[in-house]
Order: sequence, then C-alpha cells, then structure tokens
Amino acid sequence: MKIFIRATGPLQCNTYLLISEGGDAAVIDPGGDAPRLLALLEAQGAALRQILLTHGHYDHMGAAEALMQATGAPLKMHPDDAPMLQDAMCNLSTPFTGEPLRLPPAYTPLGDGEEIAVGGDTLRVLHTPGHSPGSVCFLNEKDRVLFSGDTLFCRSIGRTDFPGGDPTLLLRSLRRLAALEGDYRVLPGHEEETTLEAERRQNPYMQADPFGYFD
Repeated sequence: MKIFIRATGPLQCNTYLLISEGGDAAVIDPGGDAPRLLALLEAQGAALRQILLTHGHYDHMGAAEALMQATGAPLKMHPDDAPMLQDAMCNLSTPFTGEPLRLPPAYTPLGDGEEIAVGGDTLRVLHTPGHSPGSVCFLNEKDRVLFSGDTLFCRSIGRTDFPGGDPTLLLRSLRRLAALEGDYRVLPGHEEETTLEAERRQNPYMQADPFGYFD
C-alpha cells in the first residue's frame, strides 16, 4: 500500500491518502485542499472508495464534503463523534474560525475492532477516546503503521480541553497503544511522524499511570 502525506487545511492537518496495488484508495482526515487531493488521486490513477475520520474536529474534515461530492465515497467515523458533523461549536469551526462548518449528517459508523478493507490491505479500528469521545486510530498490522490522529503525537498527546475531551480516557487510550506488540511507524494528525517504540521510551504520557489516575 502506498501512503501519500499532505498537510492540509488551516491547521496543517496531516492528511493520508492510501492507495492499494489495485488502485482503490482511502483518505484519512481530509482537512482541506480538496482540489489538491483530487489531483493526486488522478495522477495516481486511483479511485477514492472511502473517507475515514480519526475524529470530528473541523481541521480534520474540511475537505470531506467536497470529496464526497466529487467521488461518491462514503464518510466513515465513530458514532460518538457523529454529532460534530452538524455541531459547529463542538467541531470547533465556530470558536476557531468564526465560520461554522457543517457536513451532511449521513455517515457510516465505525466500531472498535472493525476491519476496513483498502483494496487488498486492511486497517483495524481502535477506539481511543480522550481527545474527543469518538477518537479512533487506524492500525495496518501488515505494514506496521499506526495512524494515530490527535491521540498520540511525537513526544506529545492531543488536547483534552475541548468539548468531550477527557484526560483520564486519553491516558487509558495511550496505555492501550503502548500495549500493542512490537513497533509501529506512527503517523499522527499533526507535525512529524514517530515510532511507537520511541514514544514508549521518550513520551512521558506513554509511561504507566504518569499521574496516578489508575491507583
């Protein structure tokens, strides 16, 4: 599976375009710049089959509606974040930009442990709440890649002071990621990539119970 990385939208969200050998494609977190993403699909001779969101904040879905209209690809996300499609306060578009972003309410729900086919490749959904109630990560075990959204960053983690954020849940989610077997390339929602082993060793939030929440 080929992975193309583009920083898109007002907050430079990392958008990931995944293309299988057969040309089926999925996009993770299309934060903006829909024409640029469509041009990349055309240049690769790929067909967008699905739009996957790690969570429902505006900076991760700004181009979703344009991509749906251009390709017919369905939008998929965890149901706990589905209200953000229509709620411009909770998806942060109004507080951050003053311009409400509202998407059509129709979506395909993703559940924890569900497997998503991208051509002959598979992504497994991990529900990792904390940054938002419906935050998820996508795990490609064959290629050892973890798309971590805003749950885990290089030496940092996602904020929990937005509507629906919960620091205790986020630490539980990080413990789940830390417990994955072996190492993974970690592709986060913003900034540079890292590895799971590096985060286990160097990210204080990945240490066991850093704040004594689970005593």
